[in-house]
Amino acid sequence: MKALPTKAAATVIVLFARAVTAVRAVWPEGGLPSRPCVYYANHSSHGDFVLVWTVLPPRLRHRARPVAGAEYWLKSWLNRFIGRDVFNAVLIARDRDKRTEDPVTQMASAIDAGSSLILFPEGTRNQSDARLLPFKSGIFHLAVARPDVDLVPVWISNLNRVMPKGEIVPIPLICTVTFGSALQITPGEDKDAFLERMQAALLALSPNIVGGGE
Repeated sequence: MKALPTKAAATVIVLFARAVTAVRAVWPEGGLPSRPCVYYANHSSHGDFVLVWTVLPPRLRHRARPVAGAEYWLKSWLNRFIGRDVFNAVLIARDRDKRTEDPVTQMASAIDAGSSLILFPEGTRNQSDARLLPFKSGIFHLAVARPDVDLVPVWISNLNRVMPKGEIVPIPLICTVTFGSALQITPGEDKDAFLERMQAALLALSPNIVGGGE
């Protein structure tokens, strides 16, 4: 159970995120999985996982853990408090030489323990004009390791404009978090086909796509 200061900080973060972004969630027709799953989203801001975490119903939010870079979230006491204590992030060392545990094993262990994950398959913030950067292979290897896990695409709209790179003070704008229907890896599906299918499912939720969610 989280300590009182941690709970208080989580509440403040949720209220602040809602106040600044007026965020609204768009849910899939079948609803979200009740069992542990992987929410995978586009990535354009350090606040992305905060917004996904914020809109989840409390019963799902409490067990959702973002997957994040250890170097960033351990670099100061405040980052450590937010990333490790408030959000209980699965912290992945980006520098392979400094890793003491395999990232896929870390993520699979979190799922086995009953947690859902908030994952950004692009691997880094997208500052380009492309809607998505090519996916890294981590989500594929996780799906192979846990083939029964549900993979839920999540499109975050407008947050890159609320928190542009280099800005400290957010710009109040309405943001939308659109959840798609859960997917799973299919037997024998190869990496390229799987990543292409996951990317297509995520892009289909983009408001820039005809028929996409907004």
